Amino acid sequence: MQLSRLLFCIALLVFPVALLGTTWLYLYPVFQGCAFPSPPSTHAQAVAPFRLLALGDPQLEGDSSLPDPDALIFPSVEFLVPHLRNATTLQEGRGIVGQAAKGVMQDAGRWLEGKRKAVDLWGNDWYLAHIVRSMTWWTEPTHISVLGDLLGSQWVTDGEFRKRAGRYWHVVMKGLEKVPDRIFGAEEVKTEEAPAEPAENGEAEEEDNNKAERKRLWGGTTEVLGEDKSWEKRVINIAGNHDVGYAGDLDESRIERFERAFGSVNWDIWFTLPDHLRSNYSTSPSSADVAQPDTPPVLRLVILNSMNLDTPAWSADLQTETYQYLNHIITNSLPVEDKTHATILLTHIPLEKEPGVCVDAPYFDFFEDGQGVKEQNMLSGHASKIVLEGLFGMSGKSDAAGAGLGRRGVVVNGHDHAGCHVVHFVPREGGEGACDVNAVERGDAYWPALKANESMPEAVVGMNSEDLNAMALVNDTDSDSDSPSEPQSTPNPPPSPGWKARAFPHRSFDISPDLVCTSINKSPHIREITLRSMMGEYSGYAGFLSAWFDDDLGEKGEWVFEFGSCGVGVQHWWWCIHIIDLIVVVALLGGGLAYAYERVVLGGERLERRVGKKGGVEVKRGVQSGTSGN
Repeated sequence: MQLSRLLFCIALLVFPVALLGTTWLYLYPVFQGCAFPSPPSTHAQAVAPFRLLALGDPQLEGDSSLPDPDALIFPSVEFLVPHLRNATTLQEGRGIVGQAAKGVMQDAGRWLEGKRKAVDLWGNDWYLAHIVRSMTWWTEPTHISVLGDLLGSQWVTDGEFRKRAGRYWHVVMKGLEKVPDRIFGAEEVKTEEAPAEPAENGEAEEEDNNKAERKRLWGGTTEVLGEDKSWEKRVINIAGNHDVGYAGDLDESRIERFERAFGSVNWDIWFTLPDHLRSNYSTSPSSADVAQPDTPPVLRLVILNSMNLDTPAWSADLQTETYQYLNHIITNSLPVEDKTHATILLTHIPLEKEPGVCVDAPYFDFFEDGQGVKEQNMLSGHASKIVLEGLFGMSGKSDAAGAGLGRRGVVVNGHDHAGCHVVHFVPREGGEGACDVNAVERGDAYWPALKANESMPEAVVGMNSEDLNAMALVNDTDSDSDSPSEPQSTPNPPPSPGWKARAFPHRSFDISPDLVCTSINKSPHIREITLRSMMGEYSGYAGFLSAWFDDDLGEKGEWVFEFGSCGVGVQHWWWCIHIIDLIVVVALLGGGLAYAYERVVLGGERLERRVGKKGGVEVKRGVQSGTSGN
């Protein structure tokens, strides 16, 4: 068989697979229905005015994970000749050669592994870029955010940091840009990616001035939602532990280089709803009777560096600055009674949850002698309470402002690569959230594990042990005791309500170990969305957060949040499809070249052979004619 025919047959056989795979890969948002949630049909606006494309934990690796490019490929044979010269016996020389041969094999393996790693990093960048490009093209977000861990390590040098930041902007986020410094409240901030030089003794005053200037980067600007179309091309970057470090190793130099490359770590912005959207949002007759507020509804984006909320921290100044920023956000918020105001918190480390609610469980590790937080899966209960009760104004006391219900909002973060979607709530003392445990249906509540000698409420009577175990929640350590608890003559005072978390969508009621019923929807509660990572091993997920204002909710209307997500699939599929495409292209090009060679070169040779044979026949005939003439 001719080579060209063989190559064309290979291309023909592989082409259908390549066509289907490539079509799916580049149109997967269409096939999977990746889209932002939309307002219900009762609203005139079919598309939410705020659509945040949220991406989590790309973690770009780099040259620090590769072999030194200046190192020898085969270091095992560098001193082979001198060692052979110094060998005194033939046996010693053989041993040196044998060791060198083993070393060469190991060196070759390391060299090949380094090349494989380099190709893998190159492919990973384009895999992430494919997700960003596909999602921005198909879903048309109004805003884009990457929720921390943009890069793979906080321990890299400034030069390596600049290289990875360059790949982030020029490959992964190609065509997009960072948020302008004016949004943070600064007229002009250096944007070059060169690291700051260390301050000398005479420059201490200038360094202090730079620290003071960071407060000006807290933002607080106000814009009309949808008026500036440039937000569609801007990336809101959140600082993660692999970008700046945990509290125990976060310092000023890492904050400064992050802010030069990606923007401020703490800032906020207010988006007011345009009047024409508010007037058109509800088509029900009752909406015309609703009194219009003096100020338009506002959506506030709060970007928070949560890396140093917990202690101990390496830099007390940076931690103080973070808490000053939180106080600034709290004191500049609208009253909690104003439900036309909503807050979207974008941060990296998730809030505290009980073990078993998410894949990650609460975990803390510290440097030696407790000198700084070394690692944490979630914020501490104290830091989480500051966010929930301070930033969102929620409280377990019904006599608090706004009955303790707090302001509308949602928390979006990363860090937990597997992702998690929960609702945080706190029972109110004597509030509307109280309910009758005997009137609750068993499938509509979270039930605790019963203690020994503890009677069951009527709603639980009749349930078999399997149902109880399936619906049981983790109880305190007393429930694991083998002996029944002793009766107490004087009951202890009930503990103050504490924050709980349940997977979203959640059941309507929660039953405490002492059989106190709480209505979750009537208690202070808020959703927390922890994004699944966009890394290849986690199927390249992206999140879609929609927000719109509904005039029919409450007295003056309220913001509504809905969330969706989808992924492209593990990175191996991206590689396989492109390798199949490459096979088709190579086979077609190779077949074309082979066909041209066969037509031109081999065809010419066959023609020469034919002409030569024909000429020999004519000569032979001529000789025969001359002979017969004689």
